[in-house]
Amino acid sequence: MGNAIIVEGLSKQYRIGETHDTMLRERIMRLLHRPLKKAPTPETIWALKDVSLRIPEGQVVGIVGRNGAGKSTLLKVLSRITHPTAGNFNVQGRVASLLEVGTGFHEELTGRENVFLNGSILGMARREVALKLDAIVDFAGVERFIDTPIKHYSSGMRLRLGFAVAAHLEPDVLIVDEVLAVGDAGFQKKCLNAMEGLRGGGRTVLFVSHNMAAVENLCSRAIWIDEGKVRMDGTTQEVVGAYMSSFTGEQAAEAELSSNRLGSGELRYRKLEYMTHDRKPRKITRTGDDLVLRFHYRAEKAVVNPSFGFRLFTELGTLITETNHGLHGIHIQKVERGDGYIDLEIDSLNLVPGRYYLSLWITGLEGNPIYDGDVRTALQVEVADVCGSGRELSSRNGIVYFPQRWELPQT
Repeated sequence: MGNAIIVEGLSKQYRIGETHDTMLRERIMRLLHRPLKKAPTPETIWALKDVSLRIPEGQVVGIVGRNGAGKSTLLKVLSRITHPTAGNFNVQGRVASLLEVGTGFHEELTGRENVFLNGSILGMARREVALKLDAIVDFAGVERFIDTPIKHYSSGMRLRLGFAVAAHLEPDVLIVDEVLAVGDAGFQKKCLNAMEGLRGGGRTVLFVSHNMAAVENLCSRAIWIDEGKVRMDGTTQEVVGAYMSSFTGEQAAEAELSSNRLGSGELRYRKLEYMTHDRKPRKITRTGDDLVLRFHYRAEKAVVNPSFGFRLFTELGTLITETNHGLHGIHIQKVERGDGYIDLEIDSLNLVPGRYYLSLWITGLEGNPIYDGDVRTALQVEVADVCGSGRELSSRNGIVYFPQRWELPQT
């Protein structure tokens, strides 16, 4: 299997503030207003800088990055909408791109005429397009308006028809930029299913989206573009995790705890670590992830029958749970003087994305408080595609996500 896309040393420079006078009258007027002034040197920026990558045939690749990082510029170059300043690229086969709402549509032509126009641009015979027409119209949901000029379509109708054309005319390479940013939930599901079908059919897809759940669901590989350069290229989980860590202000893998507390203080928490089940630091925690909380403590003297626990709160202060090892029948007879730790293993942290707080406590004999943390340490839970649908969970879904399975009766 060969490479569908090869990019070598690709760079794109833009000039900010450069004046392009296309008419003689414009040049004369500019000279009359500024006869002696030297034209300012335009500022330049590199939207892409020395980007190199290879994408095999049949691979679905997610492109992630912040706004202005160069993602859309890369897609425009690969779609031959704009020319690179330096470097080379090669895209094999038919290329269909959906970079903006209604890209490639002719305003005065009807929806039907634009479908055939797009097909011819892709090199398809009219008969081939006609065979796909009903499926395209049904997908887009524009049956009543298919013979209406595109200029009368709403932005949502343009997007639906544009994606339907791009997905159904069997391109070898499909380039999609933020198609999920517009449209209702039903249309987004159709788009995800269509791209899943393209992946199953061996098509190559470049997919730019800020919907990390959709990227994780669809793509086996992800590329992180940052300031016009490839910052990371690897498996989707690794790249999305690293990108989200930088974007959200990554959670520290450990938190030092101050000495502010209630109680006698001969035994106190010193540090809290967030870890994976194999005891590696976890800098980002997503819905459904496994998590180990390692509670480090320091005992000023031997303490008999201590109980370690914590309370978990939402950012607004709602208590989600309070727990300790005693609830699970684990009894600690004695803690000797010095430093130590105790681990809490959580198989699946089923909290929806958000910011949460842990308030820590320790009690001794008869529940007397030894340490009751009025200091809270923050736990940031990020989005993940726990449903396998490409849909993001948010605070609209409540606080807790219950692992579940829906079944419909057979008809």
